[in-house]
Amino acid sequence: MRKKICILTATRAEFGLLKPVIVKLTGVPEFDVRVAVTGTHLSPEFGMTYKEIEREGIAIDEKIEILLSADTPTAISKSMGLAMMSFAEYFARLDPDILLVLGDRYETLAVCCAAMNQRIAIAHMHGGETTEGAIDECVRHAITKMSYLHFTSTKEYCNRVIQLGEQPDRVFCVGATGVENIYKETLLTKKELEKDIGFKLDKPYAVVTFHPVTLEKNKSAEQFQSLLQVCEQHKEMNFLFTKANADLNGRIINQMLDEHIKEHDNLFAFASMGVVRYLSAMKYCKVVIGNSSSGILEAPSLGVPTINIGDRQKGRIQAESIINCEPVSGEIEKAMILAQTDEFKTRARNSVNPYGDGNTSEKIVEKLKEFLLNDKIDLKKKFYNCEVI
Repeated sequence: MRKKICILTATRAEFGLLKPVIVKLTGVPEFDVRVAVTGTHLSPEFGMTYKEIEREGIAIDEKIEILLSADTPTAISKSMGLAMMSFAEYFARLDPDILLVLGDRYETLAVCCAAMNQRIAIAHMHGGETTEGAIDECVRHAITKMSYLHFTSTKEYCNRVIQLGEQPDRVFCVGATGVENIYKETLLTKKELEKDIGFKLDKPYAVVTFHPVTLEKNKSAEQFQSLLQVCEQHKEMNFLFTKANADLNGRIINQMLDEHIKEHDNLFAFASMGVVRYLSAMKYCKVVIGNSSSGILEAPSLGVPTINIGDRQKGRIQAESIINCEPVSGEIEKAMILAQTDEFKTRARNSVNPYGDGNTSEKIVEKLKEFLLNDKIDLKKKFYNCEVI
């Protein structure tokens, strides 16, 4: 019998990172791959991005709706509860051999709880990372402790997963699939990108993504307003925004952006650009701005400067192409000036991305084959005690 692998995706960014792994796993005859789609993928407000999955030729096994039309703490908790109930039923029907998840979102944590109760092994990508400004930090580490196989993006993160008590022979440093996408996806030419997004890129432009900082109470709107003020000062540039995700206060940011765009003709927004359009937009831009992990994981491989605002990504390993600044307009403006100097642009072009060599998905597939096809999974995990220093 083929081994059944369930792959969870709940957001546009997450699917972009999972895609190369899904494609390679689907090509393994011994595997029966099932993609479960949930979260913002099924929301009109966030672009109904499950359609992007279908356009890629990837079969969706089941669409499971969990998202409430609010982003308050209560609504998020209710969405988590709905995810646990819905996926408990799904897993009971599917009975997969392993669940593959990525990252640090609250939906993922809820689904992993359901899988744990169903005694389904969990494989986790991007564990061990730190994002001190977001609740994702504790969510990610909680998923790590529920998981059996670990695929980390750097050696330091690999060591951190081991530090959390996971056995070293189940923790693998494989790099980041975001880097792999840059090397292996066929990106659009600038003219193709212009045609695809529907307007001319005849001015220098920035790619901007700003998500709420979930551990700083009532600060998201204030910080985003500071960013918008800086955008107003740069009439010589266009700003291509991808909208915020469904975290606490994400809708506030998106409402502010929609209102601002009505009054400024150099700002444009997308609920989702998709993997190829987004990476293509980054390739030709002058600077990546915001607090998304893409500015840290992917942008360095394109030689583009990144302005990383605030603490949302604080603690992540960074290339030399990244400028960190406080979430106030004066500091963001200083970072804008620095990013456009010839010296820093040269530094960005020559920076080394610490997140792998572009062969991540192959490494993940080989390890899944090793453990699943040889029946090496034993859910009775032993805690690994690191040597006390």
